Amino acid sequence: MTLERLNEIKKLLNEYNYQYYVLDNPTVSDQEYDRLMQELQSIEAKHPEWITADSPSQRVGGEVLDGFQKVTHQRMMLSLGNIFNEDELREFDDRIREVYPQVEYVCELKIDGLAVSLVYAQGQLSYGATRGDGTVGEDITHNVKTIKSIPLSIDYQGDFEVRGEIYMPKKSFEQLNQQRKEAGEPLFANPRNAAAGSVRQLDSRIAAKRGLDAFLYMVPTASEVGCQTHKEALDYIKQLGFKTNPMTRVCANIQEVWQFIMEMTEKRQSLPYEIDGIVIKVNRLDWQERLGYTAKVPKWAIAYKFPAEEVITKLKDIVFTIGRTGQITPNAVLEPVRVAGSTVQRATLHNEDNVVSKDIRVGDYVVIRKAGDVIPEVVRSLKERRDGSEKKFQMIDVCPYCGSPLVRKDNEAAYYCLNEHCDSKKIERIIHFASRDAMNIEGLGEKIIEQFYNLGFVRSIEDIYSLSRHEQEIIDIEGFGRKSMDNLLEAIEKSKGNSMEKLLFGLGIKGIGAKMADNLSKEFKSMDALLNASTAKLLSMRDVGETLVQSLNRFRSQPQSMTLLEHLKAIGLNMTYLKDTSLLQESIFNGKTVCVTGTLELMTRKEIKEYLARLGANVTGSVSKKTDYLICGRDAGSKLEKARELGVTVLSEAQFQEEVNL
Repeated sequence: MTLERLNEIKKLLNEYNYQYYVLDNPTVSDQEYDRLMQELQSIEAKHPEWITADSPSQRVGGEVLDGFQKVTHQRMMLSLGNIFNEDELREFDDRIREVYPQVEYVCELKIDGLAVSLVYAQGQLSYGATRGDGTVGEDITHNVKTIKSIPLSIDYQGDFEVRGEIYMPKKSFEQLNQQRKEAGEPLFANPRNAAAGSVRQLDSRIAAKRGLDAFLYMVPTASEVGCQTHKEALDYIKQLGFKTNPMTRVCANIQEVWQFIMEMTEKRQSLPYEIDGIVIKVNRLDWQERLGYTAKVPKWAIAYKFPAEEVITKLKDIVFTIGRTGQITPNAVLEPVRVAGSTVQRATLHNEDNVVSKDIRVGDYVVIRKAGDVIPEVVRSLKERRDGSEKKFQMIDVCPYCGSPLVRKDNEAAYYCLNEHCDSKKIERIIHFASRDAMNIEGLGEKIIEQFYNLGFVRSIEDIYSLSRHEQEIIDIEGFGRKSMDNLLEAIEKSKGNSMEKLLFGLGIKGIGAKMADNLSKEFKSMDALLNASTAKLLSMRDVGETLVQSLNRFRSQPQSMTLLEHLKAIGLNMTYLKDTSLLQESIFNGKTVCVTGTLELMTRKEIKEYLARLGANVTGSVSKKTDYLICGRDAGSKLEKARELGVTVLSEAQFQEEVNL
């Protein structure tokens, strides 16, 4: 057993993996593949010093994390704007052709999975990260390595990023749910949820068994590697060993784009993976760059979403739920039915007026639709299928949780429970406060909060931050334990440092959603400034109207609201907007393109890139005429030479640290 034999086996297995998982063209039997893998593992067991990160043996899983580390993306991972019909598609085309009349498009299937960024350093996979909020994602490298279509190494010297979608094929999804059914475990609703749940496992052995796959579809620095079009970039990463979607098509005009959409709409159900639309991109990269971006989406790309799928099922019952504002919502309990890739058993009926106007009755056969392929709703009842046993809808007049009389507010269709002591309302407020889009307290999900509330541990938002008082009692709960408690307390403490908009959204003020919370925080910079803002100042803001101002005024006039904020401030919660700091405004790197090279002494390459991103820099992996700064460590090579040739400003690591006062 020699190192030469080890390398020979690795080369063979990597080649077989590529042929099977990327080209879908296996050239060796399973028995021969397994024999080689066993031989490789045997050699590595005797010579652990020969194990490398790109060894095929590293794909089997086994790494177990305590929690996910955060990763700041080198460039924002933006989502796409959506369109839903041919007219909107042509409007998109008109906007593009006003600038570039001879535009050519690339059409891609919109894979229904989880977006991922893969970053390679000197040809080796450095890390894989989820999109997260577009700026900061989670490091899922340990699970990415188990996906056999993703190369652990590529023939590229330097830093390289490629983006795509991790998904679960339909076959893997069916096998997984069958296994869970036999084990008595809850079933996954659809392949996307199953993929997301698998990628976010702390134990990579679980992800390794789930049959995940990935399509790669974007190179953020494609022009820097010599590509002039998006299609060339796809061909380039395919040559590097990445799996790209074979259904991608270049279209000469918008008519060809629409023909492609119609074709894929028909083929959608027969594909071996779920798709929820078609992505249309301007092909030329220089045109993409000039067309630019809005605050949230690129102007050169759009996502066509398939029309909502409709199915028929039976409405078994109507039940009522309560939200954090006390709003009572009627919901349909349905015979389970598959719609748009998932099993639906409940659907919203919105409000009393909606149910009455549609004459929806218990026992009706009804048409169910997923609005935007996400939220199930009852579209209409099939009155012609009634047999006389159906029951007319009757709106309740008292809260189903506390028994208080319900009130229908003027100019609203909804009924509300006004009892501030209603347990269900309190639970919903706490759930909202801890949710991902608000304070994002991992480990404090809906079921845990309800359990803690009923046990008396968390009866209000403030109680979250004194949970340590019940530490031993919680540890003694079956299925919890010391490790879970430590992780929860760490997540609670970490949430204190969230930016103001997270807290503002978490407070659950009616009319202040996540986007409005961000806008208000950006404008006023601190909670005190917002709470003391005049009505005139608030109304001068875009999208702020009388209704929202009245809602905010009610909140800040309530003594209990001010007491809550004072308490949260006293225990250390941040009350300021952190996305727009003086550090960013004063940084010479804000808005500049920066490259890092050489061996660094006081920071890792990853750390300095994350820090530069926080300073507002666009961090790239190579030097070009667009580069503003090159930061050099020891043993800088060709990048330093190229920077000097192009007249790029070069900073040593010490000069960089002096500039940013590290």
